[in-house]
Amino acid sequence: MKITLAFAAALLMLVTSSHAADKRQFVQLPEMMRDHMMRNMRDHLLALQTITRQLSDGEYDAAADIAEQRLGMSSIQSHGASHMAPYMPEGMRAAGTAMHQAASRFAVAARSAEVEGGLSRAFGALSEVMAQCVACHSAYRIH
Repeated sequence: MKITLAFAAALLMLVTSSHAADKRQFVQLPEMMRDHMMRNMRDHLLALQTITRQLSDGEYDAAADIAEQRLGMSSIQSHGASHMAPYMPEGMRAAGTAMHQAASRFAVAARSAEVEGGLSRAFGALSEVMAQCVACHSAYRIH
């Protein structure tokens, strides 16, 4: 029993100290918007996973379609970005816009890979999409 309590106390201290050490800017969002943003980000991850699978299978046009529809500039309205933007710091908005733009550029590069037979440009462009995700998640948190 004492060991279990000691372990629980140590775990609580670890969780508390790691949360306190989080230097990212906290962005206060209404709960409904926070939940919506989290769903969007989970869908972004699923889209990235689908895209990498499609690239590995040589389905370049399909990867381009997913990128544009779910991550690219064409997806902004469906994500409700205009409703959330006023709650975001400028840097967060800029990273989001840059991610959407990079995804649209990736879609073009993926379609070119189909014609040119090379994945180098496509993977470079996909890396630019993910770099925006990393930048935003490194600077901001919503919970």
